[in-house]
Amino acid sequence: MLSSDSSSERLVPQSDALDPPDINTVTAKARRYRNWGKWGSDDELGSLNFVTPETITTAAQLVRKGRVFSLALPLDSDGPMNGSFGRHNPMHHMLWDGGDIESGAQDHLAALRYTDDAAYLVLQSSTQWDALAHIFHDGCMYNGFGTDQVNSRGAIKNAITNVKDRAVGRGVLLDIPRWKGVQWLEEGESITHDDLLAVCNHQHIEVRSGDFVLVRTGQLAQRRHLGSWGQYAGGPAPGLSISAADFFCPRQVAAVATDTWGTEVLPNETPDVFQPLHIIMLVNAGILLGEMWDMDDLASDCAQDGVFEFLLVAPPLTFTGAVGSPVNPQAIK
Repeated sequence: MLSSDSSSERLVPQSDALDPPDINTVTAKARRYRNWGKWGSDDELGSLNFVTPETITTAAQLVRKGRVFSLALPLDSDGPMNGSFGRHNPMHHMLWDGGDIESGAQDHLAALRYTDDAAYLVLQSSTQWDALAHIFHDGCMYNGFGTDQVNSRGAIKNAITNVKDRAVGRGVLLDIPRWKGVQWLEEGESITHDDLLAVCNHQHIEVRSGDFVLVRTGQLAQRRHLGSWGQYAGGPAPGLSISAADFFCPRQVAAVATDTWGTEVLPNETPDVFQPLHIIMLVNAGILLGEMWDMDDLASDCAQDGVFEFLLVAPPLTFTGAVGSPVNPQAIK
């Protein structure tokens, strides 16, 4: 358990505490937590380098009940996308269905009949990982690679396929609404460094190097309660504050995922920077970000047994050159 009275934990840099955050705040934190070159000039894994055989074997020992929780939203036309940012819900099409079988279209086959289907899928339209090639700042993505490294054929550097055998390890759920005694956080409500530290103490859990940290805001539960996606995709939302970087980066986490569209509190705290935490954590620290993860069932189980750690298995689809990927994360307790 992390100590709540540790002076090193509680101190936030004075400039962060006193001045309204802006591009200068973002730039300072980006430089402070930059991992470019830490694992070599050609590195494309970022903080996934903190995932080791030792962290994985330790995480495997967390499986005690044999309960498995899928953290994925359905991939269908009823999803949260509304066309903003050019993102649309998945479209599923049948290539061969039961009608084709009944009509005799497959009678040339001996005995066997089959169905087949296809999908049009925006890779960032549902539960997903952002690849390190997803975000640029000042012309660079993680490890200083330039815009020329993502062309019309896809990402040459930092593609999501680098994650294909790395998204396995200790998962930790930080359930912010339960800690606050509410069903969900409200739109525009930020989760700060101190909030993250306090919920860790409340849950008697420590965030460690190589962890996959799941931060629940309850926004998905709210949208289910209201019966509509509303402005979930890109609209006002609870989320992580810029100061959350001061919690995650020093702890060398592998990844952070939330149940919101964009991880960060919206509207952002910085009027002159859109999605500042993406710049600090994804571009500079190389921390993998997950969005739209459905944590509600897992959170209920964690609250019941008081165990907020588990084995997480969440590999992306291996789309060559992709800058993001749908994922069906499995939390195993």
